[in-house]
Amino acid sequence: MALGPSSEKVKIKDGSASGSYLIPFALVTSLFFLWGLANSLNGSLIKQFQIALDLSRFQAGIVDFAFYLGYFFMALPAGYVMRKFGYKKGILFGLILYAAGAFLFYPAASARVYGFFLFALFMIASGIAFLETAANLYVTVLGDPETSEWRLNFSQSFNGISLILGPIIGALFIFSQTEYTPEMLAAMPAAEVEAIRVQEALSVQGPYLAIGSIVAFVALIFAVVKMPEVGAEEEKSAGKISITHLFRHKHLVYGIIAQFANVGAQSVLWGYFVDFKLDFSRETHWVLAEGWMKIISSVSGLDASSLSNTQIAGFHASFALVLFMLGRFVGTSLMTRMPAQRVLTIYSVAAVAFVAIAGLAGGLVAVICLSMTYFCQSIMFPTIFALATKNLGVEAKMASSLIIMSIVGGAVLPLVAGLLFPSGAAMALLVPFVCFAYVVFFAIKGYKAD
Repeated sequence: MALGPSSEKVKIKDGSASGSYLIPFALVTSLFFLWGLANSLNGSLIKQFQIALDLSRFQAGIVDFAFYLGYFFMALPAGYVMRKFGYKKGILFGLILYAAGAFLFYPAASARVYGFFLFALFMIASGIAFLETAANLYVTVLGDPETSEWRLNFSQSFNGISLILGPIIGALFIFSQTEYTPEMLAAMPAAEVEAIRVQEALSVQGPYLAIGSIVAFVALIFAVVKMPEVGAEEEKSAGKISITHLFRHKHLVYGIIAQFANVGAQSVLWGYFVDFKLDFSRETHWVLAEGWMKIISSVSGLDASSLSNTQIAGFHASFALVLFMLGRFVGTSLMTRMPAQRVLTIYSVAAVAFVAIAGLAGGLVAVICLSMTYFCQSIMFPTIFALATKNLGVEAKMASSLIIMSIVGGAVLPLVAGLLFPSGAAMALLVPFVCFAYVVFFAIKGYKAD
């Protein structure tokens, strides 16, 4: 078994020593926008498939399982591709997979076969696994290592912008203005129910065709733009890197677990947010979210007074993502004044508190608290990633793959929450509560590099 590179071969040349990387940095930052859009649409799909495909909450939650399974299976191959062929080819391959998966939504909707949808989602996630493995690490090496956490949080801020769009797309173009409950459908003639389910399934075709076209266009841009390969020479001289040897870095191991917990908590809260809103406060709405809904409705020409409770819940989810974006910008600003791990500690402790209050209080208070957890989660992924891969040099690409693999928490933990839902929405919140508690540990102690 290979023992990995010797310590003198681990260091790579600072990105700041290799010239200006403004254009590559800007292009790679655009990728954060693209995968945020796919992630934020999953919550709409989970709700939509319950009607379109006649699924239970648990069955619909397999959307997240299939999506994040793509990360698990493709993260290591992405690391190997990057190490052998470079960042650019890894990014191009990811964009091609992403676009192909988005285009597959069209025939999947026509066929109305759940397995077909899950395969398309798996392909999208596989592409994003390449993009995240490459882009998250690439941003950290394009400049001074001391400011890598700040750069990654800045780039991830554009991910926050796109995340807002997912629930809006769901509310405007996917969700029907007529809210169908299982009881309503059970009282209708079978032919009418079938027609409704067909229409609900077809509603996803337009949004995903548009997304696939945008991703394909971005792939063309990357194909013609030259991208620098920071650290390529050092990697060649370092020799073979053993995956198992990476586990000698305790901060990396703790970071992998923290990312598993963070993404799992995020998937539970984001994937089931509409369900949480309807369970905790179906008829009563948060005034700030209603204001956001009216702004979007006036811009789109939609009559806000005619929206169903499900559509209103979708706008609540969108407003929560506004808070997520705000939290990312605030956190990035704070990191210019204090260490990244201290900001992560503040945010993660607040997340634990908000989830606890939501579970105990219920009602509209729970909806507001769960929305505030989005603010707290905003800096978690990039900060955990940057701290866990810090000072790993040429080992960082493979370490990046392991952290992206840990995103499989988003596949596993929503299923656990789905099993707890029959006992009440508050019980399902135990999952993100435990997850955020572990992130607190990582922020206080686990981040410390060997």
